[in-house]
Amino acid sequence: MNWNSFDRGVFLVNCLAIVYNPKTKMILIGKRESDTYVKELEWSFPGGRPTYDQSLEDSLKKEVKKKTGLDVEIKQLIFARIPSELNEQVLLYYYTEQTGGKEKAGEKFVEIKWIRPTEIAKYSNTTVDSTVVKFLKQLK
Repeated sequence: MNWNSFDRGVFLVNCLAIVYNPKTKMILIGKRESDTYVKELEWSFPGGRPTYDQSLEDSLKKEVKKKTGLDVEIKQLIFARIPSELNEQVLLYYYTEQTGGKEKAGEKFVEIKWIRPTEIAKYSNTTVDSTVVKFLKQLK
């Protein structure tokens, strides 16, 4: 297939989990290793690229488990966007809830932290879309 023949974008898909703990009313973020593609990205939601042999949701659960040690239940797709700084990527944000697992920073995360949903701007070096911020505000 000649990718250059497309007159519209061909995108890399990344699924991200907004992991919420309803008991504590906190969300989980992870401190990343140095990222070659987005150098200013430090703290982020867990997630990653989906695999070809699994659904987006199953791939996301697997990525969350690898990065955080936690099991999650996917509740709903919140938002999708093409960030201006990464115009060849599509980011899919899913609302998830923790269902189990043992918390531990893993693959590409050197630390994980529970924060209040309204604190996300304090930890983000990149743009957090206003739709995601609005969703997070309603979790408090």
